[in-house]
Amino acid sequence: MTEAVVGAVPPGVGAIVVGHFPLSSGQWISPHSHPQHQLAWTRRGVLGVAVDDTYWVLPPTRALWLPAGIVHRTGATRDAVLCSLYLQPDRCGLDWTEPTPVGVDGLLAHLIGYLSRDDLADDARLRAEAVVLDLLRPLPVMPIDVPRPVDERVCAVADTVFADPADPRGLEAHARAVGVSRRTLTRLFVRDTGMSFDRWRTHVRLRAALPLLAEGQPVSRVAHGVGYATPSAFLAAFRRTVGTSPGRYLNGDAVFEAPDPRVARPSHDVPRDQCEA
Repeated sequence: MTEAVVGAVPPGVGAIVVGHFPLSSGQWISPHSHPQHQLAWTRRGVLGVAVDDTYWVLPPTRALWLPAGIVHRTGATRDAVLCSLYLQPDRCGLDWTEPTPVGVDGLLAHLIGYLSRDDLADDARLRAEAVVLDLLRPLPVMPIDVPRPVDERVCAVADTVFADPADPRGLEAHARAVGVSRRTLTRLFVRDTGMSFDRWRTHVRLRAALPLLAEGQPVSRVAHGVGYATPSAFLAAFRRTVGTSPGRYLNGDAVFEAPDPRVARPSHDVPRDQCEA
């Protein structure tokens, strides 16, 4: 069982403590939880936050609300400073019970820096905290789930795909590599992940693409790097799976379309060797 990481209890009349934690590229904080609610944000770089199989990408334009007691991992896809707001539950007017992404504009970013000061009078702190809480608005963002399998043969295939999302091999080749039939691997994938192999691999590829896009890399380079021959094929897969474009997903200004179940269930992923050059 993961032990809770006990953060500082807000002193005085306030509800919020702000902490800063430098993270180098690829560094992850091991699974933990807090007795306070947490708002995770970075002023520069790109953060990743994982709760079980669900993963959020956080550029400076967004933060993630984590309710007290939620076990999570936090890391950086490139050098960043994790800025955490810890909110004492019994002094906080928000009671969101699920991890929730929120948009961060210039005013909220300024207020976070303002609340980092230790020389604020009680009345000034209370006014600033009230504005912060008023600015927290949920974003209509769907996280990309990548369930981890448990069968050792499926895990071997999953590890191969995680290591190289652009690997063009299909289910038949992966089945041969782990010594089972295509039919058996198909059944095991659905049993362990609730998804077909193609759909699961699409989720892996899209999740791998998001931090690269958040860092400002060109769509064409990212698409090729995660296994798509053209940007249009990548963008179509993203919209089909998530319901919006990557740009709108990252900026938090998306209006999501309900995926057509006839399309979303197969989630046809087109590898580089099977789509137009």
